[in-house]
Amino acid sequence: MPSPIVVCGENIFVTVRILERPARMSVNVCPMGGTPMSKPIPPLDLSWLLIESPAGTTHVGAMLLFKKPAGRAPIVREIVEAYRACKPAPPFNYVPELLGRGAPHFREVTSWDPYYHVGHLALPARASYDDLLRLVADLHEPQLDRDRPLFRCWVIDGVSDGMFAIYTKTHHSIIDGESGLKLLYAGLSTSDRRTVPTPAFALGAPAPTPHPPMPLAGRIVDSIRGAITQVEAVNQVSFGALRKVFAGLVGSHLEGSLPFAAQHAPTNEPLKIGRRFATLSLPLEEMREVGRHFGATLNDVAATVVDAGLHNYLREADRAFAHPFIAMCPVSLRADDDTAIGTRVSAMFARLGEPGASVSERIRQVVDSVATCKKELGRLSNEAAMTYAVGLVALAGLGASTHLDRIAHPACNLVISNVAGGKETRYLNSARLLGIYPVSALAASIGLNVTLASYHDNMDFGFVANAAAIDDLPQLARCAREAYEELKEAAGTQSARSKRASS
Repeated sequence: MPSPIVVCGENIFVTVRILERPARMSVNVCPMGGTPMSKPIPPLDLSWLLIESPAGTTHVGAMLLFKKPAGRAPIVREIVEAYRACKPAPPFNYVPELLGRGAPHFREVTSWDPYYHVGHLALPARASYDDLLRLVADLHEPQLDRDRPLFRCWVIDGVSDGMFAIYTKTHHSIIDGESGLKLLYAGLSTSDRRTVPTPAFALGAPAPTPHPPMPLAGRIVDSIRGAITQVEAVNQVSFGALRKVFAGLVGSHLEGSLPFAAQHAPTNEPLKIGRRFATLSLPLEEMREVGRHFGATLNDVAATVVDAGLHNYLREADRAFAHPFIAMCPVSLRADDDTAIGTRVSAMFARLGEPGASVSERIRQVVDSVATCKKELGRLSNEAAMTYAVGLVALAGLGASTHLDRIAHPACNLVISNVAGGKETRYLNSARLLGIYPVSALAASIGLNVTLASYHDNMDFGFVANAAAIDDLPQLARCAREAYEELKEAAGTQSARSKRASS
């Protein structure tokens, strides 16, 4: 066994063990053979590559937390060896080609470095859970190497209380949060047997259904139809934007989705390379019950507690924000059976609660605002909604690259996103999955991203922040939990009053 190598990141010393033994477990080896293919990069996926910078990386990831079974010392090493024996499948073997001949495209590669793409780390003895969060933040900071496949993962041993973690990151240009999470779940087992299923990066997305060659006339008709659809989409988005501009000029109260209407908040400090990461888990059924008391969805409850927690955190730090936050909320456009490679999302920009609102008032304000945004987005076709997202990402990227976002209104103050999770308990090599915490991207001077995913009985929150703007992110997560407790108490009080009134 080679000697451990001690590596110092910005936040924490970690011990890296490089496993050089050949894999001895029975696993599905997924060869990358065949003729390399190329695939055009769709506009929204291309925008994630174009707006990226060292301080504004556009990869998305997740931290999976597992509980080791008793008496299974080699469990982590077995997982690492099994993962290194599997090779990436599309889109995890894509390398972007943005310059040169032809339109920007992804090129499939036929070789990879398993020791680079699957790392094995161990926290020092007596390391805390906060040390794990700091390590994940350090791993999340750097850009992915565009000369290699656009993903990396690390299996992290030595987590407190007999746990280990897997942190993985993938570029947003090849996968969105929802499809990425589905693949992560598919790479886990529903039984606690001693097996290592094929990991997400080797499963890849299903190949598209082949279609018979289309006659020239049919291809021309399809091209014309596609062009007309795009023109209609641009018209839909443009007319809606012009209506809002006119309403703002005449002093009308703006409602619905409000991109580039936010006031500068502490979360809009210029992005630096440093990142912070924190987690929070709340009981799923209890959140639903709280929401029912206020006529609110799970997403409304989550947005309310994040909103209230952020205001409280900033007040405690003597940085109170005197305006409502505007949150960008990504909206998946995927059908349940849509497994296509790439990104299929749009977004709405919701005004959250007033700074001085109580939690009861705040959740009602959030419910009303989100409902108006949903109604507005629902009037757009899927093509228009995608065009809307492409335009906003491009504008936000332009503002960040030219520093106009420092004097103009930012696109929003924070991102709050919910990706579909799983209900069944999952396992990996007999270790039970305890939680799955999204680790999302920061870009375009938007320095706080809160993404949540449901798993089993909990809603798991992953907080990612610009370290230059929010240094103590675990404290912000604690403020959000306290806001949830207040909201739960308010829902209980309201329920008791309703029962007395009806008796």
